[in-house]
Amino acid sequence: MVSRYMEKPTTEHMAAMKHILRYVKGTLNLGCAYEKKEGSLELIGYSDSDLAGDTNDKKSTSGLIFFLRSNPISWCSQKQKVVALSSYEAEYIAACAAACQGVWLGRLLEDLLKTEVKKVVLKIDNQSAIALSKNSVHHERSKHIDTRFHYIRDCVELGMIEIQHVCTEDQHVDILTKSLARMKFLEMRERIGVRIISREQQA
Repeated sequence: MVSRYMEKPTTEHMAAMKHILRYVKGTLNLGCAYEKKEGSLELIGYSDSDLAGDTNDKKSTSGLIFFLRSNPISWCSQKQKVVALSSYEAEYIAACAAACQGVWLGRLLEDLLKTEVKKVVLKIDNQSAIALSKNSVHHERSKHIDTRFHYIRDCVELGMIEIQHVCTEDQHVDILTKSLARMKFLEMRERIGVRIISREQQA
């Protein structure tokens, strides 16, 4: 997020940058350890969003991560291009971005491995966003949302994406959308597969 202020950084941004560099220096032994696991190919994704996290333009930040056999293979934290009017709308926009990524990853894996990806699951913690992704009954509440964000509905209708609800406590991508207390941050970091890598693993 600091990169948003590269053109006109302030002392506050420089302090944040130094904090980031200290964190990087202290975590050089951390990384993702990938394990070989048997079983069908299933992509499990999580998407989430804050609401109006950018204090300047009130745009929200989307976060997504995809796992293949419990191994993280794709993740992203990105500011949304439009202003969301509610939390469910922000999460719906984030879910659409995740759906695009999930479909692309599924096709890429099928091309590389020459085998079918059993299914692509996307887990969301906002029930209203889930309802909107499955039908258009919220027309009055959502008619202002840009048409391109309704791509996720087609994915659901065609069976390309399976939407599942996940409770907030089990949402893996909070670490990509908002600031967390230290203990919560460490817990989330572990959940997304970042852990201490031994010298044997590094080799």
